[in-house]
Amino acid sequence: MFTDSHCHLSFPELQTQLPEIRLAMQAALVDRALCICTTLEEFETVHQLATTYDNFWCTVGVHPDNEKVLEPSVADLISRARLPKVVGIGETGLDYFRLKDRTVADMEWQRERFRVHIRAARQTGKPLVIHTRCASDDTLAILKEEGESPGTESRARGVFHCFTESIEVAKAALDLGFYISFSGIVTFKNANDIRDVVRFVPLDRLLIETDSPYLAPMPYRGKINNPSYVPLIAQQIADVKQQPLTAIAKASSHNFEMLFDGVTAHD
Repeated sequence: MFTDSHCHLSFPELQTQLPEIRLAMQAALVDRALCICTTLEEFETVHQLATTYDNFWCTVGVHPDNEKVLEPSVADLISRARLPKVVGIGETGLDYFRLKDRTVADMEWQRERFRVHIRAARQTGKPLVIHTRCASDDTLAILKEEGESPGTESRARGVFHCFTESIEVAKAALDLGFYISFSGIVTFKNANDIRDVVRFVPLDRLLIETDSPYLAPMPYRGKINNPSYVPLIAQQIADVKQQPLTAIAKASSHNFEMLFDGVTAHD
């Protein structure tokens, strides 16, 4: 019924509790999860989760925040993307939130890493999983510079995950053919702006995620998150859109299958 389109089950907080989490997912009718890779060093562990369990899939990528890790080449990403059950490229993108004593100009290494991921996605035909924080203008500009545009057969497509930007950014992403994914943030009391974006995003372009172990939805905010909490996020979206919960579950799961080609409930 439900799909968690973005979680980090390879992180220690969750990996050590995997049997209990899988039981909780089953009880909550969360049928599938996409395990997101954040470093090349982590990829083997993430991929093992996907190949061990029939309802897990994974991505390959290096998170924009990660420094002093193996820097991916296009070839590195392509070779791993060809392995079984690897369905996306990322988590990638730009994050200017933690600049500290650096300027935006100093983050060229991050922009170049993003370009590498886009090129790998275009060559493999697998969608991008995009993280953008305090960097939406550059994120959108680089996507366009690298050839992402509506109606282009070779475009990578993808999803803006854990969306926290404005309606204007959501519209720009949708215009480029991307999906928008919402996390437990939509349940927070101070997240009215994000709920406005939920109202704006069409049902056929919406995904749901936990981003666990982070961002647990209410009433678990501040605790360790896990994929079994996806229905709480879906319920908030259903309330905002004035739709039945089953409609959100069905649409978001269908969208997941449409974006990540070949993934079905029966794989």
